[in-house]
Amino acid sequence: MHILGIDPGYDRLGIAVIEYTNGKPKFVYSACFETDKKSPLTKRLFNVGEEIAHVIKKYKPELLAIETLFLTNNQKTAMGVAEARGVICYEASRAGVAIVEMSPLQIKQALTGFGRAEKTAVFEMTKRLIQVPERKMLDDEMDALAVAIAGSVYGVRGNVVVEKE
Repeated sequence: MHILGIDPGYDRLGIAVIEYTNGKPKFVYSACFETDKKSPLTKRLFNVGEEIAHVIKKYKPELLAIETLFLTNNQKTAMGVAEARGVICYEASRAGVAIVEMSPLQIKQALTGFGRAEKTAVFEMTKRLIQVPERKMLDDEMDALAVAIAGSVYGVRGNVVVEKE
């Protein structure tokens, strides 16, 4: 089973695809997709949708694991991220991909056993659970890998209701 993990955003979008077989995750692909900061939000959201549609078409995931919105003091950023999440979920639904949404606490709990774990602990456990490429990875990519692995826990093992139209 291929799982698409997403760390949502409209400025930088963390994308990861893992293959989950025999109870173990295997790295397939990851990237940090960036949109043009000079473009209007509508164009940036369109670009996010195109990228997600491309990744879904290429890797054919059965499950989209996506982080729920983490509330921030910057309402403008939060609204843009919420809109990007909508575009991402739309593209997944349109392609018939099941969706599991998880909070940051659930993701940390799935990877480290502690919902309030530091980001460094999550990254360390991610690297222990899956062999990552020997290249510099941005935080957004590592977050997306963590989300994909957590998706294998919550979505595949049935701990969370998975939406599929």
